[in-house]
This record gives sequence, C-alpha cells and structure tokens, in this order.
Amino acid sequence: MAYLGAGVLLGISAGFSPGPLFALVLSQTLRHGIREGCKVAFAPLITDLPIILLTTLLLTRIAQFKPLLGFISLGGGVFLLTMAYGTFRSGGECDIDTQSAPKSLSRGILTNLLSPHPYLFWIAVGAPTILKGWSLAPMAAVSFVAAFSGCLIGSKLLLALLVGKSRRFLAGTTYRWVMRSLGAMLLVFAGLLFRDGITLLKGLGG
Repeated sequence: MAYLGAGVLLGISAGFSPGPLFALVLSQTLRHGIREGCKVAFAPLITDLPIILLTTLLLTRIAQFKPLLGFISLGGGVFLLTMAYGTFRSGGECDIDTQSAPKSLSRGILTNLLSPHPYLFWIAVGAPTILKGWSLAPMAAVSFVAAFSGCLIGSKLLLALLVGKSRRFLAGTTYRWVMRSLGAMLLVFAGLLFRDGITLLKGLGG
C-alpha cells in the first residue's frame, strides 16, 4: 500500500508540475483543442518504459555498492526538493508556444525523450523505489510503476481538459492550493530519501 501511495503522489506531482511536457500539453490544448492536448499526455506511456528498464538494470548492476546507492538516494532527495520548490512557486506561469502545429503525440514523445526530467527522476527516485519494493514483494514494485504512470498520464489528461474548458484554471486558487499541497507531500518524500541515503552511508562506518 505504501508503494501504491508513493506512486500516486509522485505521479500526480509530476503530472501537474511545470516542465517541457506540461508546456506542450498547454500549447497544444490552447491552439488545437483538448484532443491534441490529450495526445501529448499519452507520450510517457511510450517513452517511460525503456527509461524504467534502463535505469532499473543499471541500478541492479551496482546494487552491491552501498555508498553509491546512498549518494543516489541523497541525490533523489535533492531532486524532489527542487521539484517541491517548483511546485510551491507554480502559479500557472509557463511559456506557451501557440504557433506549434499538430502532430501532438510525436511532439510529446520527442519532448519527453529529450528532456532530462524523466531520466533524472527514474535513476534518482523511481528505479531505487522499484528495486526496494521488488525486494519486499514484486507486486509492490508493480503497483508503484502502475500508480505512477496512471496518475502521471491522468493528471496531464485532466490538465488538458481543465485548460480546454477554462483557460483561467491555471491562474485560479484551486490550482495553487493543489500545487502547494503536492509540494508539502514531496518534501516529506524527499525526507524519506535523505533518511535512506544517510542510513546506507552510515552502514559503511558500522
């Protein structure tokens, strides 16, 4: 249940946090309608699987090097802190390219593949969580990935729908409240990663 909850929190946070894919969902929705924004939202369904497999395999190879895993956990904590900071500061301000043409899905795939965010997330946060969950029970790891992916895509679909129906949504109180709540939860999750990293590094001196 903890891994399912972590997947839900991180998926929703990633879905609503400003970034390249967020901006593309907005631009395609505003210029071409909700349907095009929704096409962009499905890009992670195609791009994330190879990234997940690659980063998980990489961490499996270095799993015996606890110092490295400890530093990766600390790096994951820092990554989530920056994510939380951006989430707190978000007020719906985002550079929107309203001149872009359709081909929304291919644009979304290219944007996600060329963005560093998915790679940083999976190697610093996602893959370590998968391996830790798998060591407890395979279903824990599966539920994390499924919850994360479902909530990430679902959040971007909801974003396209809300922006398509009301362009004032991003400047509204509800959006700011949601983002601040997500930011607070990300801080908690960052704290857990810092704890894991310190525990791994302490084990070396013990």
